[in-house]
Amino acid sequence: MDNPELIFIGGGGEGYEEPQSLILKYANRHGLIAGATGTGKTVTLQILAESFSAAGVPVVLSDVKGDLSGIAKSGSADFKLHDAFMKRAKQIKFDDYDYGKFPVTFWDLFGEQGHPVRTTVSEMGPLLLSRLMELSDAQEGVMNIAFHVADEQGLALLDLKDLRAMLIWLGENEDEISLEYGNVGRNSIGAIQRRLLVLENQGADAFFGEPALDLNDMISTTAGGQGRINILAADKLMQSPRLYATFLLWMLSELFEMLPEVGDPDKPKLVFFFDEAHLLFDDAPKALLDKVEQVARLIRSKGVGVYFVSQNPADVPDDILGQLGNRMQHALRAFTPKDQKSLKLAAATFRENPAFSTREAITDMGVGEALVSTLEKKGMPSIVQRTLIRPPSSQLGPITKEERAAVIANSHVAGIYEAEVDRESAFEKLRKRADDAATEAERVEREADEAEAREEAEADRAREFQKARRYDGGSRKTTTRKRSSRKDSVGTAFAKSFARQLGTKAGQSLIRGVLGSLFKGR
Repeated sequence: MDNPELIFIGGGGEGYEEPQSLILKYANRHGLIAGATGTGKTVTLQILAESFSAAGVPVVLSDVKGDLSGIAKSGSADFKLHDAFMKRAKQIKFDDYDYGKFPVTFWDLFGEQGHPVRTTVSEMGPLLLSRLMELSDAQEGVMNIAFHVADEQGLALLDLKDLRAMLIWLGENEDEISLEYGNVGRNSIGAIQRRLLVLENQGADAFFGEPALDLNDMISTTAGGQGRINILAADKLMQSPRLYATFLLWMLSELFEMLPEVGDPDKPKLVFFFDEAHLLFDDAPKALLDKVEQVARLIRSKGVGVYFVSQNPADVPDDILGQLGNRMQHALRAFTPKDQKSLKLAAATFRENPAFSTREAITDMGVGEALVSTLEKKGMPSIVQRTLIRPPSSQLGPITKEERAAVIANSHVAGIYEAEVDRESAFEKLRKRADDAATEAERVEREADEAEAREEAEADRAREFQKARRYDGGSRKTTTRKRSSRKDSVGTAFAKSFARQLGTKAGQSLIRGVLGSLFKGR
């Protein structure tokens, strides 16, 4: 089993064919782990993550159920399934099976169960951000304009308050912006602002900001050459499925942009596991699906392997499913006509084995058993084989809170991401513009007051002079005081109001209240 070019998956034993392995040089050709709840998908994911790490390949995976943290701790003879593990290892002739722990780095978008994960609004981009907020086409158009104008004017969009300030600016300059870029409707801006408020209530404000995640901190190995296993805490994140899906898609896009072309390396530079894959594609617009397909198709040449984990192969769009060369199918249940259709689809994705019916095997496999087909020489898929998945070396199930805290404290990135940074960006620059405009308005107002005071004084002197002349028998003609006309322009008034509102937290709340009336239809 000790072959540096292979990842041992499982196999052999009475009634089964030869052991099944994944060739490392084909591991970046993507894969699929599918099966009904409770059939062993999580264990398959765990043993693959362990094996990639042992081969020096970094791994990124999401922990949806909260039970993958055990990878950071060695299994032991005290575990209740110890005897079953040893029996399975003997049955499949896994002679060098032993317990061991692996280098794990915990991450959490909310900063509670791992190092905080942040990105900036600019890095997320208008497409994914629009998907996250479920914007209409018109609203997405406004979002694109906001990003474009911000880039043109050097206004960095780092967090949600930057984006909110930018949208306010667009609304106040609606006529000029619409002439150059197309219609910027205030109704659309108001709708986007409301969606931003929903995002904040879901905790997304903690995700947008700095220091932004440097993916190089994930694509790393230990001094001993093991690949780091990056586990994203997703149990709470799953309550906001669009945030979960959008974050994972963003990370994949970032990897695609930052990594150089490497062709066909001897082993992947990184392996990425998408758990609950259906969340990536449910109700996704075609433009986004096209982007995911493009990235999945091309990122292979960057040395990245992408593995989708889901209950059913039908959860993955056909164009993407066709690119998944390494497949591990656990049991499916076929209780309804829809289930029967999905079962037929799952069976059809494999290269048929004449020794058994693939369709029947999918329904009668036990827990910890899977149909396996991986890429062989020249990238051809192997004939599907019934396989007993090997037992994990690390602990099966979660570690304690205290053990997790100790791993986080001793992490190679400890202290780098914990403290949030709020540098000058669009919010501060637009506030400064508003402050400058308000200061200029006050200067003009002060000069006008001074001029009016001078006129008032001159009028008083003129009246005194006329009064003196009347007593001297002079003319009785009087001088009428002239009053200056002072009226703030709409822009000046807004500048003063905007500056006052942005100055305090209460003012920020007021902005949201003002938007409710300001951006209604004229």
